[in-house]
Amino acid sequence: MELNGADIVVRCLIEEGVDHVFGYPGGAVLYIYDAIYKQDKFQHVLVRHEQAAVHAADAYSRSSDKIGVCLVTSGPGVTNAVTGIATAYMDSIPMVILSGQVPTHAIGQDAFQECDTVGITRPCVKHNFLVRDVKDLAETMRRAFYIARSGRPGPVLVDIPKDVSVATCKYTPKRGPTVLRSYAPVTKGHQGQIKKAVQMLLAAERPMIYAGGGVVLANAADELRKLVRMTGAPCTTTLMGLGALPGTDEKFVGMPGMHGTYEANMSMQNCDVLLAIGARFDDRVIGNPKHFAQVPRKIVHVDIDPSSISKRVRVDVPIVGDVREVLQDLIGLYAQSLAEQGGAESRLDAWWRQIDGWRGRKCLDYENSDTVIKPQYVVQKLWEVTRGQAFVASDVGQHQMWAAQYYPFPEPRRWVNSGGLGTMGVGLPYAMGVQMANPDRDVAVITGEGSIQMNIQELSTCKQYHLTPKVLCLNNRYLGMVRQWQQIEYGSRYSESYVDALPDFVKLVESYGHVGMRIEKPADVEPALREAFTKYKDRLVFMDFITDQTENVWPMVKAGRGLTEMLLGAEDL
Repeated sequence: MELNGADIVVRCLIEEGVDHVFGYPGGAVLYIYDAIYKQDKFQHVLVRHEQAAVHAADAYSRSSDKIGVCLVTSGPGVTNAVTGIATAYMDSIPMVILSGQVPTHAIGQDAFQECDTVGITRPCVKHNFLVRDVKDLAETMRRAFYIARSGRPGPVLVDIPKDVSVATCKYTPKRGPTVLRSYAPVTKGHQGQIKKAVQMLLAAERPMIYAGGGVVLANAADELRKLVRMTGAPCTTTLMGLGALPGTDEKFVGMPGMHGTYEANMSMQNCDVLLAIGARFDDRVIGNPKHFAQVPRKIVHVDIDPSSISKRVRVDVPIVGDVREVLQDLIGLYAQSLAEQGGAESRLDAWWRQIDGWRGRKCLDYENSDTVIKPQYVVQKLWEVTRGQAFVASDVGQHQMWAAQYYPFPEPRRWVNSGGLGTMGVGLPYAMGVQMANPDRDVAVITGEGSIQMNIQELSTCKQYHLTPKVLCLNNRYLGMVRQWQQIEYGSRYSESYVDALPDFVKLVESYGHVGMRIEKPADVEPALREAFTKYKDRLVFMDFITDQTENVWPMVKAGRGLTEMLLGAEDL
């Protein structure tokens, strides 16, 4: 059957089971949009800015296990999308970005809305393609989906010139799985290394499990929980790994790193065997690698990506493989060895006594107020009102850290935020993607008055598609995280961090056809949240919480310092 390029693109998307495509039309993709118009197998979601299209597709992927897809036009369409692509790349999110390109004969001629898409996106995609011949289009699309989801996942871009989308060729439906000879990620862990890891864990007196976003991406939360129960070891999860172990689990010691808990950081530093699973010893997690290496400990590192192992911290037992498969093998061997040796839970008693001592510092306690709204209190109340069952999308800043600290996630994929790139403005588009993937669930956005204004135009998209996230804006009239650093490191010289021309958010939100609330008293926090999730369940509600301007995120490890060099509060400054 003869089809044009645009119809082939649509067929391939249907073939891959795509339900939603987020995008924005433009000249170079109009043939593809025409083909979308003629089908009813998937829904196109029209955003108001290309950046938001990529963020929404990204969150769609994070909160479901499907591959997010977005479609943008050439030139400014692509360059607007780059921030979203880099955000997904840094957090290893599987996505396919389809971009229009000027006709093949015009490439390199500085044509209208031309840019070197392959060149611009090369550093922030897992792979990209420029399709020059319609005959290669179907196979390229299939490869894009395969590369995006296999190995260490990531965004893959397919650049389609306009003349390729109109040219015709014979279309052959997909037959069997896609195989690429030049790309075969290792999924099975080395059995000898797994055996070594098991021996180390069994001999450890102070074991520690450190899990990251790789556990969530590999859908290995059940395996992680089983291993934690089996070993009896404390477990910490990174910002990207929250929910892999329930936030309320007694073995969970909180998040590690710059704004992690005292007990997580002390345990990381003082353990004798550290099992790192799908985590990358990021600078925000371990602080100064030299300081981290001062304490002798054995490190086992499990990751699908060999380049992540021993990148920042030298490890003793590297295991390359799919996190879920490796954990299954590790659990099997551990259970076998345990049965042979007999249980030795009691050997960890002294270690847990020490951890409980660190917990006793209650590093997340804060002084609440009757007169001014504390941002931590808002997050805690959100947890109570939603019974911990909401999907929470967050922007980036102080509010992101408070959300991570005070909303204990019971399950993976419930917490959707930008970890590696730290992109402001993702919150609202993320919520759109989450709700499209999980239409019958409560979705909350935790944001600040700085972040929300970066993609606030998506309130219009929410109106068009009847999306109903509940937006909690922790409004302290400052770029909070910048202000905090300026207070601590720059002698309280608040250079360009104060926001003194804020809109009336209630009026703005109402002008888009949504519900707006302004909350100024602590006593009104819970009633406003309850009203948002019950009375206005079927509406987008924007709650503008006027919060304490002086509040900082504690604990904190300053940049360049070690994990144990923590500031627990203002008194430590």
